[in-house]
Amino acid sequence: MTTSAPRLSGDDALAQGRWVKLICGASNQDLASIADLCALYAVAGVHCVDVAADLAVVRAARLGLQWAFEHTGQRPWLMVSVSDGADAHFRKAAFDPTLCPSDCPRPCEAVCPAEAIDAEAGVVRDRCYGCGRCLPACPLGLIAASDHRVGLQDLGPVLEQLRPDALEIHTAPGRLDDFQRMVDQVVAAAIPLRRLAVSCGLEGHGLNPEGLIRELWGRHQVLRRLALKPLWQLDGRPMSGDVGLGTARAALRLWQQVRTSAPPGPLQLAGGTNAATLDLLDGLGIPRSQGPAGVAFGGRARALVQPLLQEAEARQCSLRDWPEGWSQALELARSLVDPWLARGLTPQQQPESC
Repeated sequence: MTTSAPRLSGDDALAQGRWVKLICGASNQDLASIADLCALYAVAGVHCVDVAADLAVVRAARLGLQWAFEHTGQRPWLMVSVSDGADAHFRKAAFDPTLCPSDCPRPCEAVCPAEAIDAEAGVVRDRCYGCGRCLPACPLGLIAASDHRVGLQDLGPVLEQLRPDALEIHTAPGRLDDFQRMVDQVVAAAIPLRRLAVSCGLEGHGLNPEGLIRELWGRHQVLRRLALKPLWQLDGRPMSGDVGLGTARAALRLWQQVRTSAPPGPLQLAGGTNAATLDLLDGLGIPRSQGPAGVAFGGRARALVQPLLQEAEARQCSLRDWPEGWSQALELARSLVDPWLARGLTPQQQPESC
């Protein structure tokens, strides 16, 4: 369950282009799955897990990370995600299942990667992480989404309670003042943070690459004044990580468009990243030293192991307590994570699974 080579620290992984982050979902409150996901991907070697800014969720994440630490001696950073305004990552879907026609083929259920849609309950709220794929799938338009995030006035007390290793703020054009107020609360909370990540993309914001660069530089000025270390998360195609080559290309294209003009600090791929991302990146022929600092996996990381998480639930146990299921899930998780951990290493240097 361990590797033969020591793992890089988070900062070293960012510097070497080998950083991997797990996104559990800013609206995901499925506590049992969160504990298993965090344990699983921590053992697989990620450097950071990103969860909702919710006390119960953070407790579940820490349970999984502690389990991983006891088995590997490694503990990834715990990051929580917030937003300085309305954002697609911070929402929940809902509908009244009694309004569904009896002969409906339930396309909403087919497209849900979290298996959060139930014939009797509608949307299982704890499982929904707000990807939004069910919204256009409903032929009658019965599904709606509602905002689900920590308010600007609440951030300081929340951070004092959660005490994460890192924080991510999702932002958008026209919200620089809100971003500043949020960062002021971060400073007032006096929580030592390894990084403050800023997440923004083009889609849904009416931005072109030049506009995104201007927005990032505005955030950079705020962080520089307060001596906070940034991590720029480029959200290529939000909430679309298990769709295919198109989303992987979108995430990589966004990095290409901003990489030479972005503010100082590591640039990380996200939003549409999946198993195809690294091959596409390698195909560009760009030296690793000039490439992205790393990658975040969200939808694809969950979708890979979701059937095993559901089977563990049916067995009324955690994935960690089901040896056969754990072994299968770890192999799947490593298939996504290992290629990034091994970037630029010779075969002799690469980690070898036990």
